[in-house]
Amino acid sequence: MNSKIRILVVDDHAIVREGLCALLNTEPDLEVVGQASDGIEAIAQAKKLQPDVILLDLVMPRKDGVQAIKEIMLDNPQSRILVLTSFAEDDLLFPAIKAGAHGYLLKDSSPQELLQAIKEIHCGQSSLHPAIARKLIAEMQNSSDQNETVEPLTDREVEILTLLAQGLPNKAIAEKLTLSERTVRTHVTNILSKLHLANRTQAALFALRKGIAKPENGA
Repeated sequence: MNSKIRILVVDDHAIVREGLCALLNTEPDLEVVGQASDGIEAIAQAKKLQPDVILLDLVMPRKDGVQAIKEIMLDNPQSRILVLTSFAEDDLLFPAIKAGAHGYLLKDSSPQELLQAIKEIHCGQSSLHPAIARKLIAEMQNSSDQNETVEPLTDREVEILTLLAQGLPNKAIAEKLTLSERTVRTHVTNILSKLHLANRTQAALFALRKGIAKPENGA
């Protein structure tokens, strides 16, 4: 059985793609299974290869990262997408998270930060660089289309949302609260439904914006 995390690398700059692939392939538990240079190629390769994690640039020719995320998620809602971004792409951050991206990493992050983010995304966690999380929260607060008519959460759901916002996967939440993993999974599904959110990353940002959880101070 192949226990490696299978990764698709998407960036329109060949030198960036090759550098990422060289780094990732040095890790025994990671495997680059494909590359793409634009959004159209990314959609086709994601469908063909069914990778575990997709590293995706936002600014690309032919079809940008936001549109690529939308189409990839429509075809395979289980896809785990980690966006590689720079602050020059601020206007695309919020659309990308609404489209379904699970994590955001700055392009000047360290190799260790990249490897950690890939593993967090693969385990079902959200992975947000603190600086990006703050920007996304600000955008959510200023967005005119944020519908506040959400169903109230139970005390247990608030407890689980708080731990989810801290980046804990279902298994760790279950152990912490002495619940079954299946029960936690059901609660997370109910939380997303009540808040009209698509994934855990959006839920984590909601918790941060509402003060249910506090953002990390790390770099």
